[in-house]
Amino acid sequence: MAFEILIPITLFICITYAIKVVVDARTRAKLITGNGSEELIRTMVQAEALQRRHASLRWGILLLALGIGFGMIEGFGWRDVTPGVVAVLLGVTGAGNLLAYVASRKLG
Repeated sequence: MAFEILIPITLFICITYAIKVVVDARTRAKLITGNGSEELIRTMVQAEALQRRHASLRWGILLLALGIGFGMIEGFGWRDVTPGVVAVLLGVTGAGNLLAYVASRKLG
């Protein structure tokens, strides 16, 4: 495997994430210094907390579903990448996303 191709990809992802963090922080700072109402700021902070919780829930359910899918592949003894193996992984990924949606609707 060519690991030298992973370095620029990782660098691009890190730069993109750093830009996102800086823009978000700057936007928050502008809202706070722009005499934004206290209720607006509180609502934004609560919305971000809820969004982080839902993102954690979604990733947790999705990774659990993928783990089940890989366990099924191992249990059936499939060693080659075939359309059936890909279908199992896509199916459990879709099921995980649907479960995360249902869970977030019940929490929200």
